[in-house]
Amino acid sequence: MTELSQRARAEIDTAARYGTSNYNPMPLVLVEGKGAWVTDVDGKRYLDAVSAFSATNFGHANEQFIEVAIGQMRKLELTSRSVHAEGFGKFAEAITKLSGMDRVLMMNTGAEANETAIKAARKWGYKVKGIPENQAKIIAMHGNFHGRTTTIMSFSDDENARDGFGPFTPGFELVNYNDIEALEAAIDDNTAAVILEPIQGEGGVIVPDEGYLKAVRELTRERNVLMICDEVQTGMGRTGTTFRFQAEEILPDLVTVAKSLSAGLVPVSAVLGSNEVMAVFTPGTHGSTFGGNPVAVALATAVCEELATGKWQQQNQELHPVLFDGLRALVGRGLTDVRGAGLWVGVDIDPAIGTAPDVVNDLIERGVLIKNTRPQSIRIALPIIANREEIELLVREMTAVIEARWAAREQ
Repeated sequence: MTELSQRARAEIDTAARYGTSNYNPMPLVLVEGKGAWVTDVDGKRYLDAVSAFSATNFGHANEQFIEVAIGQMRKLELTSRSVHAEGFGKFAEAITKLSGMDRVLMMNTGAEANETAIKAARKWGYKVKGIPENQAKIIAMHGNFHGRTTTIMSFSDDENARDGFGPFTPGFELVNYNDIEALEAAIDDNTAAVILEPIQGEGGVIVPDEGYLKAVRELTRERNVLMICDEVQTGMGRTGTTFRFQAEEILPDLVTVAKSLSAGLVPVSAVLGSNEVMAVFTPGTHGSTFGGNPVAVALATAVCEELATGKWQQQNQELHPVLFDGLRALVGRGLTDVRGAGLWVGVDIDPAIGTAPDVVNDLIERGVLIKNTRPQSIRIALPIIANREEIELLVREMTAVIEARWAAREQ
């Protein structure tokens, strides 16, 4: 990257002096965003292909949602759930109709939503399925990412994230993703649930074989096991359908959503579930001071209403080939694989031309904000409001970077 300006260096140094190093951000200081674009402290603009890990699906500074947030803040910002606040019922109806689920429980973050789903599954296992107390097992997938709380890290296989945080919560087993036979072999009488991402995001946008989700649904129904879909990244229009599970026309028992549920303006998450499963929650069994607050509810309702039009899902599907096919042309000439759905794509960099961080640095120099997920994998997540010209720009810049590195390799 180019040498940092004094203003950027001052911000980074101050953050390093007083902050904590649980992140290793790129040396880029942003101050403004609009639509699919962000601007750094020195006035340079970047096409945002990170979208705050799919939280800003509707772009930056979206006036439609900002007005909703400001309007609600001026009326009533927080009550806790000890009383009713106008608007929650409207949201609950909107998101259950959008998803096809029966009920919703609101939290704040994706990790909280997944923790809530785990609690629901375990209690359902004991109270409904009849699993002996403290014997419930939940099956998760190798390469998963569901958050970084202690319990969630108990079923992660990311050793860097696990190191030094044990002892971990028991009751989890990992199987290979996209392997229905391995899942079938792991299910036993004490299995309460299977939790998976319909597409693994942190793994590098790993898309399972067509029919895999449907096979998981059929197997879990047959064995009286809950299916939990973590749609924190894949949900809310990201992949061309409102929720990814809808692409295979299935209905899980529990679904978790977050990130873009509030258009990225405030932390909002939710667990969607069937009547039978959500009935395990009774007063005092779960809660959150900020979960379901009036501002979160107003924003989430507005997002649901926008997605209910189907406009963005259709545009996402129509523009997918512009992004996907444009990048597929580079396979064998610097890229080894391209995969994805909608405006969410993972690409693998041929080691012959360098690492994923090398390519990321080149693209940032050319005005594309992007991030790698693995040493050789890059995740592309344009806002779902990105237009054809912006997508074509990304493809051109990626092509220029990859072709230049491929040519340099041959010299």
